[in-house]
Amino acid sequence: MNVSTPHTPTTTRTFAQQLSATRRGARLARLLAAAEFRAWELSPSVAERAEHIVAELAANAALHGRVQGRDFRLELRSEPATGFLRIAVTDVRGDHLPSPSAATPPDAESESGRGLLLVAALADRWGTEPYPPSGKTVWAEVSHRPSSDVPPRPERCAPPTARDVPDGRSA
Repeated sequence: MNVSTPHTPTTTRTFAQQLSATRRGARLARLLAAAEFRAWELSPSVAERAEHIVAELAANAALHGRVQGRDFRLELRSEPATGFLRIAVTDVRGDHLPSPSAATPPDAESESGRGLLLVAALADRWGTEPYPPSGKTVWAEVSHRPSSDVPPRPERCAPPTARDVPDGRSA
């Protein structure tokens, strides 16, 4: 008796790029990540969450991790075996490590300070690691499945009418 088991992709996909620690570099990080997520055929909902995370972490690296003449690094890793997409942004400013407990809402009038709150809301988990000799890596993980494993959305149906119900009553 031959039984075929479904083939699960086992290829780990990676992407890494040095980018200038500027607003333009942060924008490019999001565009490059979006292109990779499409090539990796991530589901649209996972790709959208991940793009927002990349945008926030890259903006933080350009704003808070900037040192004149130094870049930040974007790394993406999709591991089907674990089911996680890992996003990591490394900058050279390791003197202030953000922590998950530090993601508290800013004052209502504040124009900034919500980036890590968004990361915490969008990611399944996130954290920081020192990056020797003096930098830090802020990472986030998002659970994912290849889009081929995602069942198709059901077609939208009109609500039943009185004539669709056998005894004539509407549903």
